[in-house]
Amino acid sequence: MRPETWQLTDDLDDFLARAGGFLRSRPAPHTVPLTVTDTLRRHGLHYYGRGAPLFGTLTAADGTVLAALTHTPPHGLCLTAVTPEQAEALAERLAGLGHRFPEVSAERDSAAAFAAAWRRRTGREATVHRRQRLYRLGELTPPEPASEGRPRIAGAADRELLLRWFGEFAQAVGEGAGRDAGPWADARLSYGGITLWEAADGTPLAMAGATREIAGQVRVAPVYTPAALRGRGYAGAVTAEVSRAARAAGAAEVLLFTDLANPTSNALYQRLGYREVADFAVWAFGD
Repeated sequence: MRPETWQLTDDLDDFLARAGGFLRSRPAPHTVPLTVTDTLRRHGLHYYGRGAPLFGTLTAADGTVLAALTHTPPHGLCLTAVTPEQAEALAERLAGLGHRFPEVSAERDSAAAFAAAWRRRTGREATVHRRQRLYRLGELTPPEPASEGRPRIAGAADRELLLRWFGEFAQAVGEGAGRDAGPWADARLSYGGITLWEAADGTPLAMAGATREIAGQVRVAPVYTPAALRGRGYAGAVTAEVSRAARAAGAAEVLLFTDLANPTSNALYQRLGYREVADFAVWAFGD
């Protein structure tokens, strides 16, 4: 038996019993698996799609959890930090069981290590699809001068707007093609998880969401302004408001991801007080 062993399961409770403490030990870099598993626990295993999720832990001989994975079809594989040797062992295990993934997302070096191992094991080409940076809020600095408008928590009457804007956002960032936005909107509306920035006459101008608090962290996502309304400070205003509200509600860490290919958003969030935590990457796999 190997001193470190990957254990796979489709049982969310079993996974959380083994991996929960590990994920909570580093809530910032583990923000995605923390929020994904919390969402599945609240809304069911098929929240993200019809396919059955897969979970996994890498466990040392003494039972210590060293790494974890989640896969919620149709999305890709999400990995915590792994060494090249651990990535190789995982690729061997998953390929041997016939699993397939459209992509892998992880901290930069871990994603690259798994992509290389997956290519060797399956022959599938791997290319970098997106480079991201994870930020943590330091001292919040609201934008000056303040943008015209005011914040408002989205309600049931805004559902159709949220569906449309979510679809436009997904198309703009190249994610979630064909995904039903209804479950996302309903989940966010259930706890006031979307804030709109609106004009004085009530016209919505931009939106920013926030995940539920888990393990002391809240992640701001998505942030979206319709193309015709960009460049007027609405995204900064609504992001600052969501960030302020999360911290006021008691979140120890307020986080967000940016696309490193978008210097405008990276500069904006840094002006608001967000500071770099780590770089992540998404590698896409060919057929």
